[in-house]
Amino acid sequence: MKRRKVDLKALPGKAAEEVDTRLPVATPLRSVLNKVFPDHWSFLLGEIALFSFIILLLTGTFLALFFEPSLQEVRYDGSYLPLQGVEMSRAYETALDLSFDVRGGLVMRQMHHWAALLFMAAIVVHMFRVFMTGAFRKPREINWIIGLSMFWLGFTEGFAGYSLPDDALSGTGLRIASAIMLSIPVIGSWVTTSLFGGEFPGEIILSRLYILHVFLLPLILLALVSIHVGLVFVQKHTQWPGPGRTNKNVVGERMFPRYAIKQGGFFMLVFAVIALMGGLFQINPIWLFGPYEAAVVSAGSQPDWYVMFLDGSTRLMPAWDIRFLGYNIPPLFWPTVVLPGILSVVPMAYPWIEARWKKDKGSHNLLQRPRDVPDRTGLAAMAGAFYLVLTISGGNDIVADKFHISLNAMTWAGRIGLLVLPPLAYYFARRLALGLQQHDREVLAHGVETGIIKRLPDGRFVEVHQPLAAPDEHGHTDLPYVGWTVPKKMNRVGALGPAIRGFFRPIEQPAPPRQEEQPREEITTGKH
Repeated sequence: MKRRKVDLKALPGKAAEEVDTRLPVATPLRSVLNKVFPDHWSFLLGEIALFSFIILLLTGTFLALFFEPSLQEVRYDGSYLPLQGVEMSRAYETALDLSFDVRGGLVMRQMHHWAALLFMAAIVVHMFRVFMTGAFRKPREINWIIGLSMFWLGFTEGFAGYSLPDDALSGTGLRIASAIMLSIPVIGSWVTTSLFGGEFPGEIILSRLYILHVFLLPLILLALVSIHVGLVFVQKHTQWPGPGRTNKNVVGERMFPRYAIKQGGFFMLVFAVIALMGGLFQINPIWLFGPYEAAVVSAGSQPDWYVMFLDGSTRLMPAWDIRFLGYNIPPLFWPTVVLPGILSVVPMAYPWIEARWKKDKGSHNLLQRPRDVPDRTGLAAMAGAFYLVLTISGGNDIVADKFHISLNAMTWAGRIGLLVLPPLAYYFARRLALGLQQHDREVLAHGVETGIIKRLPDGRFVEVHQPLAAPDEHGHTDLPYVGWTVPKKMNRVGALGPAIRGFFRPIEQPAPPRQEEQPREEITTGKH
């Protein structure tokens, strides 16, 4: 009996063919693998947020196996000697066990916390990039709203996460949260009692926060991330203007294999950095804070950086009690409920506000340089200054103590800075953008400075400028000499004519990239 020879090399192809005959996946899969993505470092900010979220899911799953969200009173008998015999909640005890008795538990805890901070930081920087380059414009308004929603969901998720250990710091944060809810007129007491199951702290708040932190919010975030990435695939990725790039095509690399390999390597790099930080840099040492007691609150109780702006706004708010329709509106209501509401609604509506202001009804797939939109750049700087003042004010007691400054003086400095610094940031950022525009006009008029000094026949010394080619429809030109130390010769020498012709050599101009219609995308592996 003859043995049948099997071609191992053909097996994957045959298996794929068998699958495709039953489940037609080749056409949509080919479309996904051929998707083109532009290559620019600023587009990696969103990927950092995505990869940090993946690491959060992985490390959070590990921590959930050992943590118990219970307020049951126990007596600690673990490895940390300074707290042995101290009464605490079961949640705090299991958090200490994770830190000292579970192999790799402390590294996982710290990786989880660092990944959360990086996740929020990447979202903030990514949204600034999107705002300043106009990537939120039509047809991407929905993705802009999704991004803002992800920030506030991440904000809530982070607050719920560091409230779970029931240490002195997290307990103080929960107490402040209950005070914020009580400040809401009419429904405040009902909301607080419903959430805490009675008077603060109740017995069920940690269990509810645990379900919120490990199940509901991650599920919603995962859904929003999927929709966000899916819309990028459907609407195509934005790109910077340049040679061969139009509003109807995409110039870059196919998703598979090069782009996928790059993203895989970048994920490993982000993972390595977070693992390094989790192993070397201490964060949230709950064993130093001790268990939460209502009567024990330290002056240096600061939340994570993305929550500190609310702490700062609370400290800067004057103690104004307002009576309205028989209800007392405490001062805490304005900086902690009204301000976040404004910071949510106004940015979400901004794409439509700008479109109406500029009478812009077109679709935009090409980005704008921040210098080309000075008003929007000024608004971004204004928002950054506003956020920075509030964040610094959230730790004004620490600043006052370390630098021996009056706390009252720090409070008034924050109030004045909140009114003065944002308009100044707007003015200087706008002037800087206009100055860079003027520099671009000078380059277009006189060419690029080469650093080469030429002596003319009449004895004068002048610097050689490289004339630019005619700009395209977006105001950009091809700069083949950018980065050259000493150019030797070029075809066009501009107004200086033969006097500088010997300094340049001809350039081999690349063939123009292939242009395609709207439904298709252009692919190139070169960089312009």
